[in-house]
This record gives sequence, structure tokens and C-alpha cells, in this order.
Amino acid sequence: MPTTQFTVPLQGSPTDRYRHYHVFEKGAITTFTMQYEAEIDEQWRAIVRYDTAHGRPHKDLLHPDSAATKEEFPHYTNAEVLTIGQDDIRKNWKKYRAQYEKEMRRLK
Repeated sequence: MPTTQFTVPLQGSPTDRYRHYHVFEKGAITTFTMQYEAEIDEQWRAIVRYDTAHGRPHKDLLHPDSAATKEEFPHYTNAEVLTIGQDDIRKNWKKYRAQYEKEMRRLK
């Protein structure tokens, strides 16, 4: 089963990246993870993740207090959600980072 994985810096930022991982089997993506990470306070933090954990494709918006907001994609294929996730992260990573940092400040 062919596996693909790579890390991409976002718009050349050394402190923002997404990690991509997927398994392609029998003509379909069977498993994937697409995760936006930001280096904040010298620590890499996962902020948004699209994946197939728990058997279905979904999005987790991660918060600094360890909570997560989940969004399901019940009528989409794994490949479609992987593409949705990649597009969302590329377009909205600055917004996600700003919101995460704002939540961090509230916790202090």
C-alpha cells in the first residue's frame, strides 16, 4: 500500500507548516492526515487537523486548552475531504493562527 507524506512551509514561513500523510490502496485514499502546525513560544502546536481517525473523514479545530471542535463530512470521500483540508489550510492558516494565539492570551 503506497504511502505519501511530506511537510510544506506555508507561504515561506519558517514557523507555519502543514504535514500531509495519506495511504492509497485499491484506487482510493484509505487513510489520511492533513495538519496545520505553528511554532509558537518555541513549540510546534497542532492547530487544525483533517483526518480519518475513528473511521470517518473529519476536521478537528484544536484549542490551546486541549479542547477540540469537530466537523464531520458525512457525504464526502476521503479524497474529497483531503482536498478540502489542503485548500482550507492554505487559504486560512493565518486566521487559524491568530485565533489560537488569542485563545492562548486568554488562558494566561
